[in-house]
Amino acid sequence: MKDMQHRRSGPLSRAAIIVACGWLPLVSAGCSRSGAVNPADSPTARSSLEYVLPAGSRGVTTAFVKMATLPEYLEAGGQIQADPTRIVHVYAPVSGRLISVQARPADYVRQGQVLATLASSDVAAARAAYRQAQADAGLKQEALARSQSLYEHKAIALKDYQQAQADAQTAQAALESARERLALLGVDAAGSSDEILVRAPRPGIVLDLGAAAGEFSKSLDSSSPLCTLADLRTVWAVANVYEKDLASVKLGQAAFITTTAYPGRSWRGRVTAIGGALDPTTRTLDVRVVLPNPGTLLKPGMFATIRLVRAARSAVIVPQSAILHEGSSASVFVERSGGRFERRAVALGRSLTGDQVEIVSGLGPGERVVVEGADLLAVGAAPQ
Repeated sequence: MKDMQHRRSGPLSRAAIIVACGWLPLVSAGCSRSGAVNPADSPTARSSLEYVLPAGSRGVTTAFVKMATLPEYLEAGGQIQADPTRIVHVYAPVSGRLISVQARPADYVRQGQVLATLASSDVAAARAAYRQAQADAGLKQEALARSQSLYEHKAIALKDYQQAQADAQTAQAALESARERLALLGVDAAGSSDEILVRAPRPGIVLDLGAAAGEFSKSLDSSSPLCTLADLRTVWAVANVYEKDLASVKLGQAAFITTTAYPGRSWRGRVTAIGGALDPTTRTLDVRVVLPNPGTLLKPGMFATIRLVRAARSAVIVPQSAILHEGSSASVFVERSGGRFERRAVALGRSLTGDQVEIVSGLGPGERVVVEGADLLAVGAAPQ
């Protein structure tokens, strides 16, 4: 009695209180009148313990063991890549000196936004060609009108009238060509400036900048673009799948992509293409997954893990809170009947989302396990 009073005077854990209030460990091999636990304290001996939970006791919650369908995955490393069909290399439409470059790497640009400004004598030449074509077309139209009048009065032959028609059509075609050239350059025919604005042909992120103010651009014959734009609203995840795993990869297969940049987050897509030839060095084949990329969180060059759903199987799962760990072993408390609990060793499988864990062996569907308060029962098994 004094010993009990001494224990109550100290800081007691909830487990000790519950054990003191009446959790009675019973050893399957027998127990003494004083209620002492069998001296054997090994995991094997402890797994044979049963506990009786007195009526009205609190702190222990049980739940049924569940069955779930778990997918089997093939994991492969890879990278995020920009969709090549959404990459645009922007070149200057004419040769000239760059006055300013407004774009910067990693900038988002809208379609039609000014990327650079350059001065070029080609602008003046394009305007001159337009004005010359305009004058020639007007002259040929006047000649056609005179020829038509003369032909109607039978003053000229038919072939002369037809020649005037052909000349007028040729001049009109040259005028349209010169007008389209100015429109392509974005130049006003009535202007006088030799500057030209290079605009973004589509929205996107500036991946690379290949020019600076003061440089001379060689127009379309240059091997280096002014800048490179990429629309990253859709990207590719390209996995490197080993030759031995190719039988598990199929077009249209569901895939889940994770990156080291965003732990705990995944993207879902499907296999859209499988490479046509193995890399002779790594013995891998490229497998492409197209991903929507809202917010452009996924960047080209990021390392990614691509998980392909290989198959599915049924498995027993329980909450993580039901598992008791002792070194490398794991166990759970299984409810028998009438408030009796048995500690049973189990083999663990994969950890799942939602704080669930797979049980490979030791439990079956329909059994009830302690999911809250298992540590209290474990303390009750300790020698007194």
